[in-house]
Order: sequence, then C-alpha cells, then structure tokens
Amino acid sequence: MAIKFSNTFLLRKLHQLTGIVPLGIFYFVHLYTNSTALNGPKVFNDHVGGIHEMPYLLFVEILGIFVPLLFHSIYGILISGEAKVNAGAYPYARNWFYVLQRFTGAYLFFFLLFHILNFRFGLIPGLNMTPVAGNADKAFAIVSGEFASPVILAVYILGLLCTAWHLSYGFFLFAVDWGLVIGEKAQKFALYASLGLALFLGVTGTNAAFGFVRRSEEHTSEL
Repeated sequence: MAIKFSNTFLLRKLHQLTGIVPLGIFYFVHLYTNSTALNGPKVFNDHVGGIHEMPYLLFVEILGIFVPLLFHSIYGILISGEAKVNAGAYPYARNWFYVLQRFTGAYLFFFLLFHILNFRFGLIPGLNMTPVAGNADKAFAIVSGEFASPVILAVYILGLLCTAWHLSYGFFLFAVDWGLVIGEKAQKFALYASLGLALFLGVTGTNAAFGFVRRSEEHTSEL
C-alpha cells in the first residue's frame, strides 16, 4: 500500500523544522561570510579560514547541514509531487506564492548540489576543481574566478534569489502552521514581513555576489 506522505504529521513537522533551524542558521552565516568579500580578498579569506579552523567542522557539516539538507530536499520533492497546482483556477496571491515555493525548492535542490560539489569539494568537471575547503588563502580567488563566467554568475544569482524567497516564505509558513501567528491580521502582517525579508536577503545576497566581481576587478587594476 502506498504511503500517503501528506498525512505523515511528524515528517512534515520535521521537514519544516530542518528548513528553519539548521539550514536557516547556515544560510545566514553563509550570507554574512560572503558579504565580507565586499571588504576585499584578505577579509573574506580570513573569515573562511576561521570557519575551517572550527573544531569538529566535518561533524557539524554532516549533522548540521548535509543530513538536514538531504532530508528537507527529498521530502520536499515528495510533497511537491502530491501538490495540486490551482493558481490558474484560483488566482490568489497565496496560491502563486505556493507555486513559487515549490519552484524555488526544485531549483535549489539542483543548485545546492552543484554548489556543494563545486566549492566544497571541487568535483565539477570543466570548472576550477579547486575546493575552497583546505584552500582558505585562495578562497576569494576561487570564487571570483568562477563568477568571472556570466553563466556561472547567473546560476548563482538565481540560486541566491530562490534561497531568499524559499527561506523567507518558509518562515511565514512555519509561523502559521506551528500556531505562532493566529488571526487574519497577524498572518497578514507576518506575510508582509516575510516578503520584506525576501527582498532584503535577495538584494544582500546579490550585492555580495557582485562584490566578488567588483573587488576582483579592483584588485586586478591595482596590479
């Protein structure tokens, strides 16, 4: 008999929780680290080096990032497979937001796989293939070198925008589903707050990405 994942209360709660707590925290730390590139290669490399000097880093990555990410992604795909898209029949904003949540989740599944294999392990053929891990002193050069390609930069910009939306609207869904905001006015305010957060994170992430390009060009012109 087929398992109806939509009726699996505990797994759905765990799916929401993994998206907010470990992955949300990781995203904000990652965004802050990337933003240090705006201050130049040395500042960024120093921050990356500090992260890689953390004790039990591999343990933190496996249990705090990779396992939650794998579960959240796979279960999210299963949930999306059950979804009945009715945004065309009922063109309310929340219906379109749901569709956008599913779309961004699908893109992020492949984007994050690409991102981790590329920068964490250097396993994408045809690209730099020098991982940031173990090469903190070259971290800025590795990232800026990848972003010199308009295609790769576009892939990452879209990934940043999708992450900004998926996480921000995920906060709203989490707050409503867990009973943290009750009532129409409270939920409306929470929705607007999530949209504002998505805009802020999208602009901040994009600015940080272009920071690698700008600072790299400035560094090259000084040589």
